[in-house]
Amino acid sequence: MKLITFTVPCYNSEGYMSHCIDTLLSGGTDVEIIIVDDGSKDKTGEIADEYAASYPDIVKVIHKENGGHGTGVNEGVHNATGMYFKVVDSDDWVDEEALRILLTTIREHIAIGNAPDMYICNYVYVHDADKTKKIINYTKQLNTGYVNWNKVGTFHTAHTLMMHALIYNTQKLREHYIELPAHTFYVDNVYAYAYIPYMRNTYYLNVDLYQYFIGRDGQSINIATAMTRYEQQIQVQLMMCKAHSYEFLKSLPKGMFKYLKHDLHAVMMNTLMFALGINTKERSGAIKEMWRELKRSDKKMYRMIRYRGYPLAVLFVPPFIRPKVMMFGYNCVKRKYKLG
Repeated sequence: MKLITFTVPCYNSEGYMSHCIDTLLSGGTDVEIIIVDDGSKDKTGEIADEYAASYPDIVKVIHKENGGHGTGVNEGVHNATGMYFKVVDSDDWVDEEALRILLTTIREHIAIGNAPDMYICNYVYVHDADKTKKIINYTKQLNTGYVNWNKVGTFHTAHTLMMHALIYNTQKLREHYIELPAHTFYVDNVYAYAYIPYMRNTYYLNVDLYQYFIGRDGQSINIATAMTRYEQQIQVQLMMCKAHSYEFLKSLPKGMFKYLKHDLHAVMMNTLMFALGINTKERSGAIKEMWRELKRSDKKMYRMIRYRGYPLAVLFVPPFIRPKVMMFGYNCVKRKYKLG
């Protein structure tokens, strides 16, 4: 069995996908690479087929009609044969030495009969504009090695376990998988939240594996772009809130519940910022309907998200200045992480 399946969703990626795939190939025959050509109109499909022809024991290609990033992830999950599963976007890449350490660690854990359900690694923001990097690690929140979910440090503001940090056990992921919707941005929030409760045996490997490129035009992290997609952010928020009931979350280990509550609050702040950063009746109405839908589905979850945590502060901000407050908060995060 392959140790890791890497799925690379690609859409019109001819200009940068080779760099991504070449770094994954450094894993040799221990890895499987599934390139999902999402209806590209350039040479993405041809490049993918060339890799499959050159590395038939490692690379597989799936050609499909355009459906967006989430459907590319879906295809990867359904077709993966590796013991673990990781998504790598086509404009990003992995550090080859960190990958070598990860594969060695997996082999060691298999040998002792204690292979985790999930690995967490660091990721790195790589900024195109000034060629600088910012490492995102979890050393203050998680003990290095096997994680004790009853003893987890505090996560603050935008610091969450993003998709870039997570490597799931493929079988467990597949057992609990929620199909990601087509043509919807920000579904990585669902992916990085919904399956953590089933990954109790977690291992934090303090290496800088994932290299996250910042600077490509049209990137969904760009605030101007994100604010036009607020309805998709609301859709994703509701998917997260409905993935687990409040009572189920409360039954989890204390630290896991604490983290997942933080994640929901952090994403909700993004949802409110994207929607209310422009003050219109349509946007305010969409947020009101979101609250109503959440209250209908799970009153305890509704109360936890709306009245406990950071989103509570938004309720006390007058609507006419709310956009400025939202943008100020975003700009603080933007300066810290040098986003978009």
